[in-house]
Formats: sequence, structure tokens, C-alpha cells
Amino acid sequence: MCGICGVIRYDKDSVDESIVQRMLPALETRGPDAWGIHMEEGFGFGHRRLSIIDLSENGHQPMSDEELKLSIVYNGEIYNFLDLREELQRQGYSFRSTSDTEVLLKAYHAWGDEFVTRLNGMFAFCIHDQERGRFLLGRDRLGIKPLYYAEEGKAFYFASNTQALNEAGVIQPELSPEALHYYLSFHAVVPAPYTIFKNVKKLEPGTTMSIQKDGKKQVTSYWDVLFERKEALSEEEWTKRVLEELRQSVKRRMVSDVPVGALLSGGLDSSLIVALMAEANPQSLHTYSIGFEDVGTEEGNEFYYSDIIAKEFGTKHKKIFIDSRRLLPNIEKAISAMAEPMVSHDAVAFYLLSEEVSKETKVVLSGQGADEVFAGYHWYPKVMNGTRDPVTEYREAFFDRTHEEVMEALQVPYHGSDISGRFVTNHFAASGATEPVDKALRLDTRIMLIDDPVKRVDNMTMAWGLEARVPFLDYKLVELAASVPPELKVASNGKHILKKAGERVIPREVIYRKKGYFPVPALKYLRDEYLAFARDILSTEKARQRNLFNPIYIDKLLQAPEEHMTVLGGSKLWQLTVLELWLQKMGC
Repeated sequence: MCGICGVIRYDKDSVDESIVQRMLPALETRGPDAWGIHMEEGFGFGHRRLSIIDLSENGHQPMSDEELKLSIVYNGEIYNFLDLREELQRQGYSFRSTSDTEVLLKAYHAWGDEFVTRLNGMFAFCIHDQERGRFLLGRDRLGIKPLYYAEEGKAFYFASNTQALNEAGVIQPELSPEALHYYLSFHAVVPAPYTIFKNVKKLEPGTTMSIQKDGKKQVTSYWDVLFERKEALSEEEWTKRVLEELRQSVKRRMVSDVPVGALLSGGLDSSLIVALMAEANPQSLHTYSIGFEDVGTEEGNEFYYSDIIAKEFGTKHKKIFIDSRRLLPNIEKAISAMAEPMVSHDAVAFYLLSEEVSKETKVVLSGQGADEVFAGYHWYPKVMNGTRDPVTEYREAFFDRTHEEVMEALQVPYHGSDISGRFVTNHFAASGATEPVDKALRLDTRIMLIDDPVKRVDNMTMAWGLEARVPFLDYKLVELAASVPPELKVASNGKHILKKAGERVIPREVIYRKKGYFPVPALKYLRDEYLAFARDILSTEKARQRNLFNPIYIDKLLQAPEEHMTVLGGSKLWQLTVLELWLQKMGC
């Protein structure tokens, strides 16, 4: 896991190395172990390294192969790199390192752009092919690793986060009305290629982008998931297949040259992962949970259930309790670590958890993705069994605001059409999924998952040089889950087939408990000092000069924040606060 950046010129001019040097500090937490710069005519690559595979200098990046005339800068982990290495060796390729980075170089040379279809992992990369005079950028199928870019004149800039692009001086402060609409309505999910800034884009998951020396680009999609029923299996057979595929996914993600731990919330998803980790490697396993102070009747921790799993599998378990005195001062730090503004309360929880976990380990497995892949959210039964249009059912169960309220929140210059609603409607109408619930699952797997929980975990763990691996997002498991009949997923209040698999390895008390999450009640209800914090941010001189939000709307939220909650239980006031504070942290 690392941080990458680079500059590519479309003309004969050389790249100023100082620009790449300026970008690297913004990536330091993603790769605190080492750094490197590679400059050639017309381009420059920068890299910050978190050493996980091949801890020696042989795994240093940027990496070049003079014989093949290839250079690469890469972020991620390829879990099947040893198998690919053996296949390449049989073809006559030799290796000077034991890193997955070198495997990528050889694989590109052997199989061309299609080499990405052979990769099982999380990745973002840029390869320079000297002989063909081109560059190839790519991103993994589920968008676990980020890749942002911007163009200015005859130059193309890319990086693992927007902060690095900002340090290069290429981000323009003009905001995207389309992205603002997504942010305020689609639960802060801003689908690629959009970002909050008009001139900054992000490469779509499951795609590659080739750039010729004259600047001509071609974006190619290499993966999609089809929700089709190819086999008629019994519930028992589906259960066995899901459990075995998850078992293999966990096993793949334990390949590392450093110890691998686990984030354990005590829910079904993380508990399943811990059980399968203990099964694969019964040696010492470190697990970590986090909890916060209660607010009113809402509990701020789930230690009871995480303790059950830790005891069941004999893990070395650490419970991390965060009181309000520590939470408030870290809000600004967590928001500063976001490559894009994110509203979910547990972003700060992940930030603080990652800080503590990173003191003991470099790699953890985490349970993100199970709800989207195996139908764990409350809106799937509504879409499946609803009597109304499924798009309407989905919007009313998930969207934070109606289009009319988005217009009420924004000043007139940012008004526009209902782009979020149109996006969901078009996604539901696309081929590849017939049943309404499958359409919702596809949307959440291909879009929402990537730009909400996955991005949140990547940003917050990488803020502390901690690598998070997500077994539920192994593309083979995602493809298998898509073929499972929806009724076997939606039953039992969601994730039925996963719960049946869980019965074979973890206690029933954990499986059939009330659904939980990373609770941070203080950021949900915004009382006392947290309300004052929001008021202060939204009333700064910068906020007034920005003239982004309607003052009347802001006053309404400030007067009674708990009366203005989203259908998902989030604070609408917090959403505005996060966006404004994030823009200020970006110097805008």
C-alpha cells in the first residue's frame, strides 16, 4: 500500500521535478517507510512506500525495467501475484525482486492492457511504455484504491489523493454543481468521474486509461458484474459456495511479509472474517474494536459482541474507548485526511481506530462491502416487495434530500437539474439486472459502496499508514453473490445466505443480533460543543464569502438540528459542516 503521483506532458518539454517533490508530502501518511522519484523526458513519477511485500530495497518504487523499457508507479496489493509470477517465469521472464510491483511490469509486457483482467487485488497504477510512447493508468474492479487526475494546458497530473494535486497547484476552486447535487442528495456519493472540483476527476473503477504522447486518451472498461441466475442451486449449496469463496478470499488477503490483524466491530461481517482468519492461521491474531460515549439512550460501543468473538477464537483483543474530549479535537484532522468530503459519522471513528491500530500493525482485514454485496440494508426488501416504482422506493429509503431541498440548501448559482435522480433512474434501466432488488444491489455495489464505505476506510486507514484489506470485495465473491437469488439474500432481515454461512463458524448470538454499525452519537445529534463547532464553521468569513449555502436554510438547521435528520439517521447540519470545513482545509 502506498501513495502515488505523477506528471505527464503532451509536448517535448521536460517535467519540473520540484512539482513532483511538492506532491509527495501530501502522500506521506499513505507510505511512511520510503519515497522515490523517477524522471524521464516528458514525465515524472513520485512514490511513497508502505512496505508490506518484499521489504527490501528491491521492492522500491518507482520501478523501472530497462530491458523491457517500462516504468511503473503503483499503489495496492495483488493477492495472486505469486501465481502470476510463476506463469511469467514459465514464459521466460526473470525477476530481481519478490514484489508484486515487478509482476505488474512483466504482466503488462506479456499480456498488454488486458493484463488487468488477470489481477486479483486492489490497485491503482501508471505504467510508462517507452517503446510504444504511451502511458496506461488503471484502477481495480471495485475501486478500493483511488486515482485522481487533473489537466492543465499540455500537462496531465495524477495522484492517490486530491491533496497532492492541490500541492501541485492544479486544483481550481470552482465547484461542480453536479457533484454538489450528488453530495447533498445521494448520501455524499459522488460517482466517478466527478469530484467536488470541476477540473478534478477520478478514474472509474474497473477501467484503464491510455494516454498517447500527443495527449489522446482512451478509457476502457474491463469489468462489470452481471446479476444473472446461471445455476439453480439449493440454499444448502449456495451456503457452501459462499462460505468457501469467502474462505478463499480471506486466505488470499493474509499473504503478507508483515503480521495481519483484523478490525472487529462484533457484527456478522467482521466476526466471519476473524473466524476464517483464525481457521487459516491459528497463531496469534490481533483484533481491534472502538467505542464512544453514549448519548442519551444511544449506545456508543458494541464491545459486548466483539468480546464474544475475541474469546471464541482466542484473539489478542484491544478495545479502544474514545471519550468526547478526544473526539472533538480530532474532527478537523479526520476531515483533513479526506480526499473528498464524506459525511458518515464513522469516518472519525475509523480515523481514531486507525491511529491506535497502526501503533501495533501495518495490515488489517475489515468487513466493508458485505451489506452491499449480500443485501444487508433495509431498503432492499422495500425495493423487492414494494408496490411502487423501484426507483422511487430506493430514493425514499436512501437519499438524504429531495431535489427540491437540495435547491433550498444551495445558492442560486449552484442550482441545476435533478442529476442524482436521473443517474439512479438510468442505472436501474441499464441491462445486466432484471429484478428490481438486483438493480439496487448493482447500483450500490458498483457506485455507492465505492464512494462511501470503501473510500472512507481507505482514507482513514491510510491517514496512519495502515493497510486495510476487504475480503468481501474479492471480485470472485462479488460475482458469486450477484448470481445468488435475491430472496436468499433479502430474507432474515437481510444477508440471509451470509448468515447461514456464518452459522457454521461463529456463535448465533452474534449472527442474529440487531444490526449495528460504528456508532458516533455525538456527531449524529450535534449537541452542546458539537453544535457550537458546526455553527462556528458555517459562520466563518470564508464560508460567507463562498456563498455556497442558503443562509436561511443554515439557520433552520442550526435552530433545531435534531429535527433535520436524513432517512439514514444522519445530521443534515453535519453534512454542510463537513463540506465547508473540508473546502477550508483545501485552502479554498
